[in-house]
Amino acid sequence: MSFADKAIKYFSGLKAPSSLPDDISIMNPYENREVRSVVKRFFKKYFDDENKRVFIFGINPGRFGGGLTGISFTDPVALRDYCKIENSLGDKKELSSKFIYRMIENYGGVEKFYSKFFISALYPLAIIKDGKNYNYYDTPELVKILKPHIAESVKAQAGFGAERSFAVCLGKKNAKYFIEINNELKIFDEIRVLDHPRYIMQYRLKKIDFYIDQYLKALNP
Repeated sequence: MSFADKAIKYFSGLKAPSSLPDDISIMNPYENREVRSVVKRFFKKYFDDENKRVFIFGINPGRFGGGLTGISFTDPVALRDYCKIENSLGDKKELSSKFIYRMIENYGGVEKFYSKFFISALYPLAIIKDGKNYNYYDTPELVKILKPHIAESVKAQAGFGAERSFAVCLGKKNAKYFIEINNELKIFDEIRVLDHPRYIMQYRLKKIDFYIDQYLKALNP
């Protein structure tokens, strides 16, 4: 099976945990028929081979990015403008997506980037609390529930075709859990940690070129 076929099969089969805290909900975009179609087109366009790629892991998708499109750090606008995949998933833009696609353009564009890298999330479904994005690590209770799912997610996704010499982790608190899980699973030899795109866009926007340069350096072998 190609990288694309493995990814499509995995994401289309994702289910939310049966037990969650009462105030937490999970947004599963892969239950939507159009999202499944978009995800299939995306992976077949950029990943329909058996080549290994460096994996870049975020936290969990945002409700206006991967939580909407099924593709990490990719809002519906980026999907149309950069990936040239038409969709009717709306016109919402996500800060993290804006940063990632600016970085990808600096790297050399989507075709060059996705031939070498795969961007995903440690927990691949969006988490919502009070109508807003929520991180899997925001409460100890949620970490306890989701950590086994995250470990399984990392293991399964690496099976698409991961370059094992290193992976990149977005977000310093995210890295704490990723490093713990990787120490148990022993999948990647090294974890390189970068500031999360959302943090950069919210608090360090004036230094965006500096952070893009940091990303590009970290992605070098």
